[in-house]
Amino acid sequence: MISGSLVALVTPMLPNGELDWQRLHDLVEFHIEKGTDGIVAVGTTGESATVTVEEHCQILKRVIDQVNGRIPVIAGTGANSTQEAVHLTAEARALGADACLLVTPYYNKPTQEGLYRHFEAIAASVAIPQILYNVPGRTSVDLLNETVERLAGLDNIIAIKDATGDLKRGRDLIQRCSDRIAVISGDDETAVELMLMGGKGDISVTANVVPAEMHQLCALAIDGQAEEARALNERLMPLHKNLFAESNPIPVKFALQEMRLIDSGIRLPLTPLSPACHKQVRDALSSCGIKV
Repeated sequence: MISGSLVALVTPMLPNGELDWQRLHDLVEFHIEKGTDGIVAVGTTGESATVTVEEHCQILKRVIDQVNGRIPVIAGTGANSTQEAVHLTAEARALGADACLLVTPYYNKPTQEGLYRHFEAIAASVAIPQILYNVPGRTSVDLLNETVERLAGLDNIIAIKDATGDLKRGRDLIQRCSDRIAVISGDDETAVELMLMGGKGDISVTANVVPAEMHQLCALAIDGQAEEARALNERLMPLHKNLFAESNPIPVKFALQEMRLIDSGIRLPLTPLSPACHKQVRDALSSCGIKV
């Protein structure tokens, strides 16, 4: 079972936008040292939309080889082309990934039947555990609970990352599917409540910045220790909120730069964090005890 605090890892880049392999190496070790339960490499937070297919596979190989089985590595392999998603998923399997994370196809807005057939085709093509990823606020397509319930019957679909932030919907998803697949949060602000309902973890942006605290938070919530989990979550709420002051991963990359964990690189059309937002992100870091 893949569960707990699963960091949606940023992809470190140099100021000119080239990949920063040394910083990537250092981040992986940072997360293993701090107790992160799993790494999502080249997901949407990892700028999968702007790295080339060759770079995508190079990043996956570096992370998988370095982790060397110490914690699970989940490869982001989603695409708005089913053929491309199959290709990336097959590459991830060949490289030794433990599972793949497949975002819903963006822009082309398939029907629910189209979404079902998309994920069915990937599952049939590549024998690797697969995690569905629904984030309608970013993709303009919504994988409905009814469709997830259909997909939960496929053997190698093991989980869904639900980033809707809708707890009523999350409860319904758990009631429908949790006997067959894990329901994992993709929304840091509501993750504790979803886990207290029966969710199995959080694929987290906040974990980039406070991995030890997010590991503890997930462990408490999954164990049903509601009071302790909610108290810790309240302390981390400034990060949950302000790491989305602009489009992800702009603010979290700024935060990690302030912490001197990465350089300033980010790829167009994403741009560095606007100066008007610097103070609120710095204040969020400070409120959680991070000196910058």
